[in-house]
Amino acid sequence: MLNKSNYRYLLSDLSILKGVGKKTANLLKKKGINNIFDLLWRLPKSFTDLSLSSKIKDLKIDENQTVTIIPNKYNFPRKRNLPNRVLCSDETGEIECVFFNSYEGYIRKILPLGKEITISGKIKFFRNKYQLTNPKYISEDSSIIKKKHNSYSLTDGISEKSYNKIIKQVIDNLPILEEWHSPQILKLFDYIGWNDSIKELHQPENIGKYKDNFYRRLAYDEIFSTFLVNSEIRKKIKKIKKKRKIINKEQQNKITKQLDFKLTNDQVKTLEEINDDLSSPKKMFRLLQGDVGSGKTIVSLLSALNTIDSDFQVAFMAPTEILARQHFNLAKKIYPKKINIEFISGKSDYSNKKRILNNLLNHKIDIVFGTHAIFQKKIEFKKLGLIIIDEQHKFGVNQRKKLSDKGGDDCDVLLMTATPIPRTLTMTIYGDMDLSIIREKPKKRKLVKTYSKPESKIDDVIKFIKKEIKLGNQIFWVCPLIDESKKIDHSSAKQKFEYLKKLFKNQVSILHGKTDYDEKEIILNKFLNNEIKILVSTTIIEVGIDFPNANVIIIENANKFGLSQLHQLRGRVGRGDKDSTCILMFKSNLSENAKKRINILKNSNDGFQISEEDMKIRGFGDILGFKQSGVKSFRLADPIHNHDLFELAENEIRRIEKTNQDIGKFKPLIKLYDRADIINDIA
Repeated sequence: MLNKSNYRYLLSDLSILKGVGKKTANLLKKKGINNIFDLLWRLPKSFTDLSLSSKIKDLKIDENQTVTIIPNKYNFPRKRNLPNRVLCSDETGEIECVFFNSYEGYIRKILPLGKEITISGKIKFFRNKYQLTNPKYISEDSSIIKKKHNSYSLTDGISEKSYNKIIKQVIDNLPILEEWHSPQILKLFDYIGWNDSIKELHQPENIGKYKDNFYRRLAYDEIFSTFLVNSEIRKKIKKIKKKRKIINKEQQNKITKQLDFKLTNDQVKTLEEINDDLSSPKKMFRLLQGDVGSGKTIVSLLSALNTIDSDFQVAFMAPTEILARQHFNLAKKIYPKKINIEFISGKSDYSNKKRILNNLLNHKIDIVFGTHAIFQKKIEFKKLGLIIIDEQHKFGVNQRKKLSDKGGDDCDVLLMTATPIPRTLTMTIYGDMDLSIIREKPKKRKLVKTYSKPESKIDDVIKFIKKEIKLGNQIFWVCPLIDESKKIDHSSAKQKFEYLKKLFKNQVSILHGKTDYDEKEIILNKFLNNEIKILVSTTIIEVGIDFPNANVIIIENANKFGLSQLHQLRGRVGRGDKDSTCILMFKSNLSENAKKRINILKNSNDGFQISEEDMKIRGFGDILGFKQSGVKSFRLADPIHNHDLFELAENEIRRIEKTNQDIGKFKPLIKLYDRADIINDIA
């Protein structure tokens, strides 16, 4: 067995625990419990108080009770399938213990005649006699039973009694780890250690005490370990020496003067931050975060110019072909003619694709646009100096690290997302990257007016969109489901398409996740070219394609969407110079939370504020789909309730970085809480 004084004991397989065989271990693993450390975070949801015992005459029916009795007589029937019974008593009366599926030998052992035994379980009354079927706890030592017993959310096949035994075994064998935090940090938690905090966490009387020092100290450990890993990744990236890019501000200014809009202060500031990174001898690894329509693309294209002027190539990736092509067309419009621009597509014919691949390898192409296919093994660059990836907010840490490595030491990385993320989440998710934020919207960008309508008022909505179509405008109509469902009372895209087709004939088309890729591109292009007036769709239109002529979006069952998703959907309109409208439709009898979400959206166009509110309502675990994308998920810490701990951790990390402190003493913390492959060399 591993040394229990070492943290490695906690990372041991469950099989080293007494009472945990292969079957039990597999059942626990189904619950995501893969080692001893994982067991510690399966917290009790409630407890049963068995500390007080009753006399038989005072027992309460249908309640868990504790009673001390003396077994007097066995009744073991000859016939199979009949229960075994033991008649017991105290000075006040009699009680019968009933056992199903138990052997005589086992019963004689646990209930020896004439000995005082303490038992516990749910009391029944049958044939004028108290009865206890399959007692939960039985012991000659009353102190084992007469206490508070934790109740856990268990998987089938594991009894509460067995699980409590396993947990007790782990708690009793907790290693006493050397403290990794400074006295200054510990003082904030009244100097409570990790070991004692874990013990307090599992005390029945401490369930739900989120504000207590033991809980906050453990939450801080989680946050700090995540930030520490991110810090180590940042350090590794910053150690990479690269060739500096030359910043040609004259050319940048020339292009910006030719634009039909003026850059916002945030755009100018962000461009300077990226230029500083490009001209630095340290590798750039930056996230450009901006709300929908804030103008991230133009900033990234201006940055790419400096890379090209420095005799490097640029790869610009977008999640969909149509979005990649929009970026390609904008670059063709604003870039000088001398710059060689290409677009690579999965649908490109063989000879064209071969030509592009050859020209990339020979540096005859300066910048190439496309989808993730750009990074296929067969696509090679002569001198890749910058990777730009749009709308990739679901990239995990390891994916980003691989991306950074792909271009070599001289290749900078710029990720962009139009998903506003609350600061606490940004620190957690993108803590390995430098951050630039564009909050300010271009002056010509109009706010989207947002209204709510019950489904009963659909005739009014139809009248409105008829008027908009006459004015030459286009409409998105978003539904939560593709097909009609008997289980879920939501509007389906197919159902709504058939309804609208009767009213608007061939002016309507439909798009959803099951639409063939080629057909999807055809439909989107038709909508972009104003050949279709109404596009019925599921939420797949979220990703940031510009449809300048679309100025109305109708979202059905709006109360079923999260705030952030509604804001992203709303951002599909208002990209031109026309007044734009978002109509949130809902069924009657809205919940208070649903009313709250709809009112927040009606009163705000600030994506960052909306995202904060969304996190307060829904929690951070599921917001924006991050949970499904490899993002660090916390067991105890909460970005809303523990906002101060996130700030504390960030400040402590900055202090460690500034003083160049050796992180060796944090090794157990990192190994226990993260075990990231990326920093395995500190083991």
